Amino acid sequence: MNVLETRIPPPLVGLLMGTVAWLASSAFAPTGIGFPVRLTLAVALVLLGFALAGAGARTVSRAKSTLNPVKPETATALVTAGIYRYTRNPMYLGMAACLLAWSAWLGTLAGLIGAPLFVLYMNRFQIAPEERALSRLFGAEFSAYQSRVRRWL
Repeated sequence: MNVLETRIPPPLVGLLMGTVAWLASSAFAPTGIGFPVRLTLAVALVLLGFALAGAGARTVSRAKSTLNPVKPETATALVTAGIYRYTRNPMYLGMAACLLAWSAWLGTLAGLIGAPLFVLYMNRFQIAPEERALSRLFGAEFSAYQSRVRRWL
């Protein structure tokens, strides 16, 4: 399965998992949670998701490193400032929050399947290869960063 490693851009993975959530939710009855509550939760989560992803992208851009998740070996700097002091993957965390927002909007428990599938896929096929590349590029500095900052939260 190494053929999938860093091959599918994470936003596309997010869209695919959102589609899976939509398909799963269409097969089940909605929860009893009213629309205003679902809308409020969805808006809050999507705003959080965009804030996390945006903060991550800005910090990487300021460090003049790559934002290309398909080529992690082209990183020119180990980014540990800003949002990266709290999570090693703020952009992916932001996408997961947006998937949770979508789940809230869909209003079924089955719709929750998209976010965990996204996290599982990202851990195996995106983050693990990125971490191997960063370890080769930055060695002990990256290992120290890994030991003090969690992968997700």
